[in-house]
Amino acid sequence: MPLALRYAARSDVGQVRKGNEDSGYAGPRLLIVADGMGGHAAGELASATAVATLAEMADDELAQGEALTRLAAAVDAAGASIGEVVADNPGLAGMGTTATALYWLPDGNGAKIAIVHVGDSRAYLLRDGELSQITHDHTYVQTLVDAGRISEDEASVHPRRNLLMRALDGVQPVEPDLSIREARNGDRYLICSDGLTGTVSNTEIAEMLGTGEPTGTVIELVELALARGAPDNVTVVVAHVVEGAIEPDAEPVVVGAAGEPRVRAQLPRVHFPHDAQRDPDAPDLPPDTEGPPTSEMPTIDADLVIETPREPRLSARTRRTLIWGSVIAVTVVVLLAVIGALSALWVRSQWYVGVSGDNVAIYQGVPGSILGLPLQTTYSVSELKVDSLPTFDANLVRSGIVTDGPEGATRVVDDLFNRACLFLPRPPECAVTP
Repeated sequence: MPLALRYAARSDVGQVRKGNEDSGYAGPRLLIVADGMGGHAAGELASATAVATLAEMADDELAQGEALTRLAAAVDAAGASIGEVVADNPGLAGMGTTATALYWLPDGNGAKIAIVHVGDSRAYLLRDGELSQITHDHTYVQTLVDAGRISEDEASVHPRRNLLMRALDGVQPVEPDLSIREARNGDRYLICSDGLTGTVSNTEIAEMLGTGEPTGTVIELVELALARGAPDNVTVVVAHVVEGAIEPDAEPVVVGAAGEPRVRAQLPRVHFPHDAQRDPDAPDLPPDTEGPPTSEMPTIDADLVIETPREPRLSARTRRTLIWGSVIAVTVVVLLAVIGALSALWVRSQWYVGVSGDNVAIYQGVPGSILGLPLQTTYSVSELKVDSLPTFDANLVRSGIVTDGPEGATRVVDDLFNRACLFLPRPPECAVTP
């Protein structure tokens, strides 16, 4: 028997964010999740553009030999489309998006899945009750895990766990991860944004993915994330491998920003796929309110005379209260001093790579200040100019890249230098090869 996909998708803004910067797509041949970033309208425009551009290959019946080539070309096209959006509106410069997609390749009585991946959205496979992550996060903390410098548990709470090393930004070319895997009857695939994996454990994902139909599964996964606070947007695409042929008339489902009419209206040059259903979780955002209505000011009776009472003598009980109050106040001051000293020691144990003037620099401490006093000291300033970095790397440096010490910071600066020298025009500091 031939194999086919049965799919469903859902996206929710979450409990904290004002808008949904995620986009998702689920069809008989193609599954996509894109997690936008950049703030304001930029993130949702980037993810919607990526999904719409990748979805253009959904109707193509590709052979296995050309699938990865086409997926790589689709990622390049998505980056170019985002670049066109930025060119039309330079104020959106700096936006970007992840992109993770699975392309279905039927093969007689079997099938394969072609995967393309950029960023930290994830794809999972549940087979025979075992859940495995089939994509690799392109994040700074994942590089630390790969190098054995921190554990997976430490990575999940690292302050820079969301810093991406690869993303589609429309400026710099990006190399996606590409692979092909064998599909089997009964396999269950999940693609999701980090809004799900940040609140729901792998054990819970495996349990929910292993029971029920795709529609019920996406609802349960998103609802669990919402019940736990959902500080980020949550997008979930689920597909089951079942016996049967692909239905030629099956219509895709588009969710998140890519399914919102107001987002599509801002992207007139982008061709969006037909949507079988309008996403009920992505309504147009209400206009901003001007704040609560002001109440009338209370009137003051000009004839009201307030007499100043004589100062009463302090009773013994009152004096005891004042003494104890003084003791408590002194104790609080001492505790605050101890906490301040411990905080200072912690601050001095922190290191990060940031900006000093126009150059990349290494700092001891943390970004920011308290009462005008800086919380960091400059350890060294490199000759590498921030403006000579690729846009995405420059944004990482400006936001501060946390490291585990001066050696780690030096390695980060060296990596930035090497990456900068891969692009034209090369920084003057790069060695010129003949």
